[in-house]
Amino acid sequence: MNTFCQSCGMPLSSEQGNNTSDQYCQHCTDSQGKLKSKEFVQAGIAEWLKQISLKDPETADFMKRASHYMNAMPAWAEV
Repeated sequence: MNTFCQSCGMPLSSEQGNNTSDQYCQHCTDSQGKLKSKEFVQAGIAEWLKQISLKDPETADFMKRASHYMNAMPAWAEV
């Protein structure tokens, strides 16, 4: 089993209640364990970046930052 989600980097844990995928977390998969769309995952990562950022949300481009972040993830590196 991978230790981190191959889509977003979130630590994988059986305690999260996601037993449908051993590669992706419950935020990145549907109820059958299939990876959600890149756009859906990107929006979620952008929202997470906005919450942890010290930058002004009105001036920072969190979708662009999320895209750069996702390019380093195995699930999206070749997409």
